[in-house]
Amino acid sequence: MNTYIKSAIIWSLSLFLTASAAYSQDPNFTQFFNTPVYYNPAFTGLNTGLRARFSFRDQFANLPVDFRSYFFSADLGDRNLPGSGGLGIMVSSNDEGLGFIKDLTVGLNIGVRVPLSSTMISQFGIKAAFIQRYLNWDDFVFTDQFSEKYGNIYPSTFQRPDINSKTFPDFGVGGILQYSNENSSVNGTMGFAIDHLFQPDESFLSTDKAPLPRKYVIHTDFVIVAGNGYSANYNTSVKGAGDPLKFNPGLIYQNQNGVNTIQFGMNLLKFNVYLGAWYKNSMKPNSASALSLLAGYRYFFGDEMSIKFMYSYDMQMAGSLQGAGGSHEISLVLEFGKLSLFGRNNGEMPRSASRNYSPIECSSF
Repeated sequence: MNTYIKSAIIWSLSLFLTASAAYSQDPNFTQFFNTPVYYNPAFTGLNTGLRARFSFRDQFANLPVDFRSYFFSADLGDRNLPGSGGLGIMVSSNDEGLGFIKDLTVGLNIGVRVPLSSTMISQFGIKAAFIQRYLNWDDFVFTDQFSEKYGNIYPSTFQRPDINSKTFPDFGVGGILQYSNENSSVNGTMGFAIDHLFQPDESFLSTDKAPLPRKYVIHTDFVIVAGNGYSANYNTSVKGAGDPLKFNPGLIYQNQNGVNTIQFGMNLLKFNVYLGAWYKNSMKPNSASALSLLAGYRYFFGDEMSIKFMYSYDMQMAGSLQGAGGSHEISLVLEFGKLSLFGRNNGEMPRSASRNYSPIECSSF
């Protein structure tokens, strides 16, 4: 066994034992605006049409073990649905150190829309999911197995878990307020969500319990349009390229198992190009902080069809993880604005429901 593999196993073991004592915490995405239903199921169907999102995050690149997280979601906003909200699915996977510990989550989201006025709506969401947590115990190497002279030759005295795989249900709830002014030059959302509502037991040992801690999320963001028309100095034959400059400031706060994290910053969109900068802090003594820089591009391949690609890089600025290296994150977002499964999806409700319907339909950033 070479030095790299030994180091990787020791890192995995230490992280696993630490997580077992402190209970686990969910992975976090820098581009939370591209994984909205991951943080709040109320985003399901918030905008009309179909949106499919894929995100990949590779964390702590300099460590002998890295953490890779994958997330996929697809949600449909259709105002002809009962409740005028949306339906969605989500799949997430998380590898903790050379794949020795893996999580897989598959869930269904439902959104219900409640209009409040011509410029404000509320939406509520529920997530129902199953989580499978897998432990590859046979690949672990413990400290008591090593001989100073001969290396790994002894059997371990560490207690073997009763099972290597565990599947359990998980639920989350959330709510959102969405606002838009009369000319749609400013729109925004604010919301609150609770994940792991019933704190399911994720322990591999029958003699002990490890409840998955609840996660509380508060978030807000705005899209501000600078100007009222198109840019005359650019080739407007490229759809979206002549749109006015848009600002997208935002903030997300999370609390899970006594750990508080906050992230705030802003993205810009002009000429179909995204640029952004975000600051992240763990809000504790000797807190870890990071600066995230983002770039991306949006391409239209139809009147209401587009694809977005975004890349961000986290630079550790302070805290114990400064030497762990940066984190890479990639997102792809496919949008089909007019897609409907239950009739025409033109933003108008049937006449019989018009008095309960708000015309607000904020475009995504």
